[in-house]
Order: sequence, then structure tokens, then C-alpha cells
Amino acid sequence: YWAEALASQTEDTDLSSKFSDLYNSLSDNEEKINTELIEVQGNPVDIRGYYNPNVELASKAMRPSDTLNGILANF
Repeated sequence: YWAEALASQTEDTDLSSKFSDLYNSLSDNEEKINTELIEVQGNPVDIRGYYNPNVELASKAMRPSDTLNGILANF
């Protein structure tokens, strides 16, 4: 919703232009992103610790959608 709101606002055309591409990428891939997020729900994940988890494993567990991660990385 935030990407759509920023893309459709008219006060700052540079901001609108930048977020328009992001919004289009997110909306074009919405179903795929949702599927990737839903597929990992309810499965235990080993992050090698509770108070001091492995950073790489925790990051992977908390960011399970490669599609969403790629879109945000290219933003």
C-alpha cells in the first residue's frame, strides 16, 4: 500500500517516478510473493540459538521470499 500511495501522489514527481517502478514490480509479482511467504508458514526453522542466533540463518528465515528480496534489492 505504501508503494502505491507514494507512486500515486503528485506533490513530488521524482518520488512518484521512483516508487512507480517499485509499485509495478510489487503488484506484478504479488501472487508469487504471497505464495513464497505462505509456503514457509508453520515450519520450524533452525537458526542455531534463541538469544544469539546465527545472523545468516535468521536473516534467511525472516526474509523467505526471493522475489520480494530481489525487488527490494533493486530498488
